[in-house]
Amino acid sequence: MSPAFQSFIAPARAYPQLWRLVLGLMVIGAVYAGWMGMMGVGLWLAAGGEGLEERLEAVARGDTPWHLILLLATFPGMALGVWVAVRFLHWRGWCSLFGRPAVVLRDFMLGVAILAAVNAVLVLVLLPFAPPLERATPTALWLVFLPLALAGILIQTGSEELVFRGYLQQQLAVRFASPLMWLVLPSILFGLAHYAPEQMGANTWLIVAATGLFGLIAADLTARTGALGLAWGLHFANNVMAILVLSAMGGLDGLALFRIPDGATSDSDLGLLILADMALMALVWGICVLWLRRR
Repeated sequence: MSPAFQSFIAPARAYPQLWRLVLGLMVIGAVYAGWMGMMGVGLWLAAGGEGLEERLEAVARGDTPWHLILLLATFPGMALGVWVAVRFLHWRGWCSLFGRPAVVLRDFMLGVAILAAVNAVLVLVLLPFAPPLERATPTALWLVFLPLALAGILIQTGSEELVFRGYLQQQLAVRFASPLMWLVLPSILFGLAHYAPEQMGANTWLIVAATGLFGLIAADLTARTGALGLAWGLHFANNVMAILVLSAMGGLDGLALFRIPDGATSDSDLGLLILADMALMALVWGICVLWLRRR
């Protein structure tokens, strides 16, 4: 473990018991579920009970601007669950999960810049070979919802980083010396948390693998920097691209500028796109590691 990572996990040493971690994850899940339940009640009060199940399914798909915003609005519940678990089971502050604020901010901006630059180069190179795209959201409507969407994605990605690279990675690292436990295990769980066969279809397990790979990269960069900033920045920029710019998987496209038309690509074509995205993330990881070594 690097000195930076040792400093990052130091707050978790006071109450490292595994039972606290297991109970903490249950608390996070319960608070998150309760938050979504309250949102469901609010939706019922606002629009009535008729067709509520269909509306909730539409929110889960994020297939219109408001449905997507409502879906992103579920994630403060996850962050609240982390706060409750850390505050009342480990008796430490929520901010201890982030790392030093100056490092978090600096590395967050670095992650956004690196991924944005790599994506810009790839768009220029690969655009002639890209499948046909269609406009998904009018520009004026997209701009109206953009501030809310960016804030929602910032919270969504930050909440997931708090759970997997903050709370889970810290608590496992103070109990186990092996990276298999504090680096690989949270990444596997991160991938499995995105298992949704009803939305992902034939490429479900490939998407889980791609998400797990991102989790592994994010966990490694967190260990190298001793803060969540770089992982959070990459996560944020990646989700902005996938949710607000180009939707390729047929879901969460309520505010995408462009999408691949239905039937334009086969499952095998989408599988190749996912593999290409995994290669891109490996490239981004390499660039980040080189940058960290030079500074």
